[in-house]
Amino acid sequence: MNAVLIAVVVMLLLSLVRVNVVLALVMGAIAGGLTGGLSFDETIKSFSSGLGEGANIALSYALLGGFAVAISQTGIPQLLVNGMLKIVKKDGQADRTALGKVLVVLILLAMAMFSQNLIPIHIAFIPLLVPPILHVLNMLKIDRRLIASVLTFGLTVPYMILPYGFGFLFHEILATQMELAGLTINMSDIPKAMVIPVIGLVIGLIIAIFISYRKPREYEDRKIELSEEVVEIKTRNLVFTVIALIGTLAVQIPTQSMIAGAVTGIFILYVTGALKWKEADNLINDGMKMMAFVGFVMIAANGFAAVLKETGHVILLVEHTSEMLGDNKALAALLMLIVGLIVTMGIGSSFATIPIIASIFVPLSIEFGFSTMAIIALVGTAAALGDAGSPASDSTLGPTAGLDADGQHNHIWDSCVPTFIHFSIPLLVFGWIGVMLLG
Repeated sequence: MNAVLIAVVVMLLLSLVRVNVVLALVMGAIAGGLTGGLSFDETIKSFSSGLGEGANIALSYALLGGFAVAISQTGIPQLLVNGMLKIVKKDGQADRTALGKVLVVLILLAMAMFSQNLIPIHIAFIPLLVPPILHVLNMLKIDRRLIASVLTFGLTVPYMILPYGFGFLFHEILATQMELAGLTINMSDIPKAMVIPVIGLVIGLIIAIFISYRKPREYEDRKIELSEEVVEIKTRNLVFTVIALIGTLAVQIPTQSMIAGAVTGIFILYVTGALKWKEADNLINDGMKMMAFVGFVMIAANGFAAVLKETGHVILLVEHTSEMLGDNKALAALLMLIVGLIVTMGIGSSFATIPIIASIFVPLSIEFGFSTMAIIALVGTAAALGDAGSPASDSTLGPTAGLDADGQHNHIWDSCVPTFIHFSIPLLVFGWIGVMLLG
């Protein structure tokens, strides 16, 4: 049996029966390592050596969490929550339900998309913005699986097609790794190649909104422990917050460092007086606590990926697949996308998946005679597949962190399964269509 398949299946099955995702990743890695011919000691050493690769990501998320908490102290999230409440409530009663639902979906979709490019704080905004509006969601009887789908869409689509913020990093990694694999491309071609695959995600979102989760769903209106501190909203602080966001983006793009960007944003808020220096320690601590679980999952996912690389079975999986293909380009594209789905579902990161699959898929695609644009669509889609739906992906962990604040949203069944159905499957289909149309 292929070690990659065994590892991913074990991890997914354990996650589905509600074993903690970190433990599921560790146990999946052990199963994959042993299946791949590694001894138990070799598996543990390989897993441990891979943990360091996730340290940069974990620290980035911790600082982004601190930055998000800092932004919350300027009153922007409070303004958004108050605006929602004014529209969906009147004299203490819920009314204008349809308008309220549209507003909630649009605001959360916009925030999720901005968090990838315009306001690069990634998923750090979710635990701050979503828990305070759970009462509004309950009042409107909105299915939280719909909100999870909306947030995951917003976290995924921008980096796939827009070359800014996290999208710039994704596109640059894609171009660099494809060049190392023997195919030089222009980064400007990536958005064009990813248009058709992204259409699949748009269709999935439409289905989720208007078909799958359009019916009301009842939730208990449980009390959530939120900070009762009322933030004084000052115009000058809002202006400085915008400056801090611009500074964060300006530093992050050229340095390609989320850490540098987050530190810059926090520093600007302190220097301008939007935040007090004496609040720095508590601020960073709160941010780290908020993002701790996501950080641990990403660290474990890197250990998981290291074991899969060590077994060499990723290459074997592709080689065995190619042997079955003959000269069938359509089947070759489909099976390579499925391999990408399996790898990304296990690792949980489309960014980390690119180096693994590009070195294999690029020469294989060239051999089959695919065009440069088709290969870009193939590798880009294969890397993104599974990002929506993976238990270890921040695109599902983020929504869960906010929606489960009152214990009524399960990570696997309410975030991972819905997003896999509505995004991973359409992305697979439209990614394949895109590759075939681009030739």
